[in-house]
Amino acid sequence: MLYAIIAEDVANSLEKRMNARPAHLARLAELQNQGRLLLAGPFPAIDSVDPGPAGFSGSLIVAEFSDLAAAKIWAEADPFVTSGAYANVVVKPFRKTLP
Repeated sequence: MLYAIIAEDVANSLEKRMNARPAHLARLAELQNQGRLLLAGPFPAIDSVDPGPAGFSGSLIVAEFSDLAAAKIWAEADPFVTSGAYANVVVKPFRKTLP
């Protein structure tokens, strides 16, 4: 089943994000290589594709996991969580309807 992982950043998270980004992207690449990643990306803190020093306010990941518990375990081990870039993470079942 698919699960949405919705994260909110701490204030001024950009440096923490940049330090943890290689490990974060490696985990996402692993999901993608397994055919389990539907989409992933950050929420820019301002209305811009490249927010520069304004950074990001959070992230969204939609991926397939065996169950909700597995999705939560995966989310809590994310480098953005362990580095302190994320203030809060919510994991919810997701049903893709379109496209």
